[in-house]
Amino acid sequence: MEAAAAAGEVAAAGIWRRRAGVAGAAIGVVAAGAAAGVALERLTVGRGVRRKARLALDASAPYGALRGTPGTASADDGTVLHYETEDPDGPAGASRAGRPTVVFSHGYCLSQDSWHFQRSALRGLVRGVYWDQRSHGRSGRGAGPVSIDRLGRDLKAVIDAAAPEGPLVLVGHSMGGMTVMALVDQYPELVRDRVAGVAFVGTSSGRLAELTYGLPTVPAQAVRRVLPGVLRALGTRAELVERGRRATADLFAGLVKRYSFGSRDVDPVVARFAERMIEATPIDVVADFYPAFAEHDKADALAVLAEAGVPVLALAGERDVVTPRSHTEAIAALLPDAELVLVPDGGHLVMLEHPEAVTARLRELLVRAGALAPDAAGAATGSG
Repeated sequence: MEAAAAAGEVAAAGIWRRRAGVAGAAIGVVAAGAAAGVALERLTVGRGVRRKARLALDASAPYGALRGTPGTASADDGTVLHYETEDPDGPAGASRAGRPTVVFSHGYCLSQDSWHFQRSALRGLVRGVYWDQRSHGRSGRGAGPVSIDRLGRDLKAVIDAAAPEGPLVLVGHSMGGMTVMALVDQYPELVRDRVAGVAFVGTSSGRLAELTYGLPTVPAQAVRRVLPGVLRALGTRAELVERGRRATADLFAGLVKRYSFGSRDVDPVVARFAERMIEATPIDVVADFYPAFAEHDKADALAVLAEAGVPVLALAGERDVVTPRSHTEAIAALLPDAELVLVPDGGHLVMLEHPEAVTARLRELLVRAGALAPDAAGAATGSG
């Protein structure tokens, strides 16, 4: 969800100011901190040097290159959904038969590659399914209005294609967690019959219209009021916006860092990796998805998990300003038996920022759910 704020803020940063008008001025408040840092950097580092630095980071980054066995699922509206499977290997593979398949759902403006560290740590240990949500990553562009319920049906289509039988562990980050809630809400029988564990990472069960993006109340209200309209306008000028993204690459990078991470010393290669994923999402996709979040309300669906006794991990970064920790605490409050974990200095992309902490907690959930043997759990680390 950080890309929605970033897109609106970049619009207010100058290149589309005439089009954004008063709306752009309001959203510009959000960009002020990042813009100040970029301005300081420009006093000491030339644009060519900064561009070369980004290219060097792209060339050296080992992240996002993990690939599994590809497959496709067809959504109920015909959209082609791309997924990849990772199967257990080694001599112990046969003994892993019957253990749950772990299905990872990524967040808004990201892709399956956002699970890079967890995927690396769990390779060969569990059967994993990693998929790209519609209009993201390698999946096809969806037509018509987007809703969280539709995303839940998309997840069901992926499960039907990639893991039609056997127990499941569902892992979702941000929009991916909402997707899992929509699946639970629409297919409660699937939860009762097959779901052995759920992990919600930096997500929310609703009330997203109250988000402040880390701003004081009045500017936050202005941003919430004008951002949907600004995004719609920008979505109709996609080519212009993409040129603007390139022209304001430094500001965009600062905004991504501000809204993705909670610590100051995040690895520059990781930060650039996140930036590449977000900037790969077309602005019209950003605009198409954003209204769905204000409508999202799946608090009641969590009762299905409680009634089924499904082990749940609710994890968030303490400094997440996109879906604040209070939203994860609210999920845990509705699931009294859930494990609540708040990662110090963690932002919205906590699984990239603090991979060891996230993977360790996820590993514990997988052991409880029967997807990972206790004696093999120690082999799963967050680095890679």
